[in-house]
Amino acid sequence: MAPVLEKQLPGAAGLGDNNKEDEEGQTLWSSILSEVSTRSSSKLPSGKNILVFGEDGSGKTSLMAKLQGAEHNKKGRGLEYLYLSVHDEDRDDLTRCNVWILDGDLYHKGLLKFAVTPQSLPDCLAVLVVDMSRPWTIMESMQKWASVLRDHVDKLKVPPEDMRELEQRMVKAFQEYAEPEDATPSSPRRAPTSGDDEAVVLPLGDNTLTHNLGIPVLIVCTKCDAISVLEKEHDFRDEHFDFIQSCIRRFSLQYGAGLIYTSVKEEKNLDLLYKYIVHKLYDFQFATPALVVEKDAVFIPSGWDNEKKIGILHENLTTVRPDDPFEDFITNPPVRKLVHDKEINAEDEQVFLMKQQSLLAKQPATPTRGATESPGRTMSSSPRPAGRAGQPSATSSPMASVKKPDPNMKAGAANEGVLANFFNSLLSKKTGSPGSPGSGAVGAGVQGSAKKTEAGFD
Repeated sequence: MAPVLEKQLPGAAGLGDNNKEDEEGQTLWSSILSEVSTRSSSKLPSGKNILVFGEDGSGKTSLMAKLQGAEHNKKGRGLEYLYLSVHDEDRDDLTRCNVWILDGDLYHKGLLKFAVTPQSLPDCLAVLVVDMSRPWTIMESMQKWASVLRDHVDKLKVPPEDMRELEQRMVKAFQEYAEPEDATPSSPRRAPTSGDDEAVVLPLGDNTLTHNLGIPVLIVCTKCDAISVLEKEHDFRDEHFDFIQSCIRRFSLQYGAGLIYTSVKEEKNLDLLYKYIVHKLYDFQFATPALVVEKDAVFIPSGWDNEKKIGILHENLTTVRPDDPFEDFITNPPVRKLVHDKEINAEDEQVFLMKQQSLLAKQPATPTRGATESPGRTMSSSPRPAGRAGQPSATSSPMASVKKPDPNMKAGAANEGVLANFFNSLLSKKTGSPGSPGSGAVGAGVQGSAKKTEAGFD
């Protein structure tokens, strides 16, 4: 009997091929979904916030506008908003980082509730801006704005366990700081995460993170190009700047903050500031070590500093001690008052002339010289004789020149005539002097009598 061959259904072979294609399709879709999931998890997070505090005129708006790439000096009021564009070149990803700039007036501190919430607090970085052109305001400004930030964080009423977790994250970041590599990466790659076993945790100092806010803090000194001006105009020396840096660094240790000196005018350390900000918020790799050599370009990352390193600055202090009050050594120089001439508004010409006319009308009329002169004086001849003074003619007597005033003449003319005759009589009355009128006749009489006397005795 011949073997019975099993008949194969026509679609049996095609069914196996379809199953194989379905498996390949599922594998392809799984890989696509996995890749999408991986990309979404590795994307730059959104919703990061930078909180900027500082006095009016400290340059905080100009600083952030410069980091943004904008060239404007517009200043907002209350709570100003900007954003920074953050680009990850490795993943070709772009995101925005929110920047909230609080007004320098404490009246507006209540607006922080629109920028910081209990949910957004873990994604915040606080920047305290101080003005190096006015160094005597630095400590007061830092203490004031740090207090404002602390009060706002306390008002958020974050659950204690969440707040404790944020504080532990700050402590861990400070303790695990390591010197960056010498090679600077070409792109902002993410910093490698080391295992817990490899991390060397150092204990915190006595004055380190005593004021833990649960968020990173960065202190930015603006207008550091004014250091040369302080040296020339206010006699600041290296000792002053070492003392200022020492006080700021000790304050930074209390909050676990970083410190950087910048200058928008000279574009100093601006790129470094941007890289450090994205490093703290987005974990980009950061390869710049601490810079403490140049007094106008200081950079101290969070976790690098300690009391021993700050003590190096104290070796250069000769006229001040490290614990002396800041305001006693960094004093506000006296203000040089500029003398401004008082502005005088000229009145209308016609008004001025009318005032002068009214003043002249009120004054009594004063007689002029021509009115006081006697008309008889101008018509009469000179009171002196035509000849030389003291030598009148022989026929005229001395009193002949003295004339009585005319009763019909005015009083002024009469007085003048009397005075003239009086002086003329004085000139003609010197009879006893040689050469005077009449002296010859008197002398002859005397000599004649003398001769007669002598003749009688003879």
